[in-house]
Amino acid sequence: MDKFTDFVLINDVEGIIMAVDAKAVKELREKTGAGMLDCKKALEEMNGDIEKAIEFLREKGLAASAKKAGRIATEGVVESYIHAGGRIGVLVEVNCETDFVALTDQFKEFVRDIALHIAASSPRYVRREDVPAEEIEKEKEILKAQALNEGKPEKIVEKMVEGRISKYYEEYCLMEQTFVKDPDKTIATLLNEKIATIGENISIRRFVRYELGEGLEKKVDNFVEEVMSQVNQ
Repeated sequence: MDKFTDFVLINDVEGIIMAVDAKAVKELREKTGAGMLDCKKALEEMNGDIEKAIEFLREKGLAASAKKAGRIATEGVVESYIHAGGRIGVLVEVNCETDFVALTDQFKEFVRDIALHIAASSPRYVRREDVPAEEIEKEKEILKAQALNEGKPEKIVEKMVEGRISKYYEEYCLMEQTFVKDPDKTIATLLNEKIATIGENISIRRFVRYELGEGLEKKVDNFVEEVMSQVNQ
């Protein structure tokens, strides 16, 4: 039995700890880089309030990446990735605090992985805050109409729409996508782990992705599989 299971069973038996939503634990872990058990405990202590849980972890010295997130990162690199045959091209800017770190193999490898991921997964934005408000409102209107057309009761439509908007962010926002080389991690988790390891604030600032013939009618390919097949050769 793993430690996480032990923790849950012991506290369930004692009856003193509230149930914590797994998605909240995941979100807190991505925001702080703290361990899963630490995130779970923080949420339990703060009755599920994520912002208070972040402060709790900071006070305990457990939020490894959060302590560095406010530091200015103006160094870094612009990395390119061109898919075999020149069909997809990516430019991404990733910042760090010092040029010393920017020159390390570990940082460069991280940036290359981000560029490769962008090529394979086609994000539109870096983070959810970058999505224009009007785009979200338009998407909500479409999702609401879909839910009503499916015959869902109006009283639960709003919750359904919010759930589907979360899926929208996961699909189109780089930080919330699952990493193509490790589906158990999101890009946010990968970034926080790298911040904790390197010891500097790191920021994925911006990117641009070009796809040959984009916007023109053409055969649809599975670029995730194709890009990964090139990487694994």
